[in-house]
Amino acid sequence: MGRLVVIEGLDGAGKRTLADALTAAFGERGLRVTRRAFPRYGQDIHADLVRDALHGRLGDLVDSVYGMAVLYALDRRAAAPALRADLLAHDVVLLDRYAASNAAYGAARLHQDARGEFVAWLRHLEIERFAVPVPDAHVLLRVPVEVAAHRAEQRESTEADRARDAYEIDNGLQARCAAVYDGLAADGWLAPWHVVDGATGVDVPALLARLGP
Repeated sequence: MGRLVVIEGLDGAGKRTLADALTAAFGERGLRVTRRAFPRYGQDIHADLVRDALHGRLGDLVDSVYGMAVLYALDRRAAAPALRADLLAHDVVLLDRYAASNAAYGAARLHQDARGEFVAWLRHLEIERFAVPVPDAHVLLRVPVEVAAHRAEQRESTEADRARDAYEIDNGLQARCAAVYDGLAADGWLAPWHVVDGATGVDVPALLARLGP
């Protein structure tokens, strides 16, 4: 059985770049690695509804914190059988965002912290009720909010399909989300968390040592 490793962080933190580096590093160790990213835009109807809502195409749906959280969770529920198959066939399954993103952004939108009602509700929904695979480790790619925002703006200007959504343009939300992520990491929510500095560059060998075999 493989290990489920999740990369979390703000929009623009550099999660995809870190995923590339970790994939290469795991491969150099002879480990079988596969990757997935959430939401699964273009692959799952729930994810596509999320994208439509975030870009204002579904009326006031985006205003419902719990409604959006259910869509994100249903995307993972639909992916659960494939994730379990991945874990049987690989040593490492590397995810760009997972349940912790849902917890962090929902709590931040409600001005709650990592120990608030929303995070407890979300854990019950995704882990207990939907029974999605539980991570073995999280990597929190921490960057200052202004750095993440600048990177997201640059990405929007250079990639035609990466227009920023309603969450990404809200710097106040991003700042509150960063605080919730810190709380989740401090509490070891669902699995151990490894916090790394994404502003100056991640020491990938050191991170691998922390993640273990």
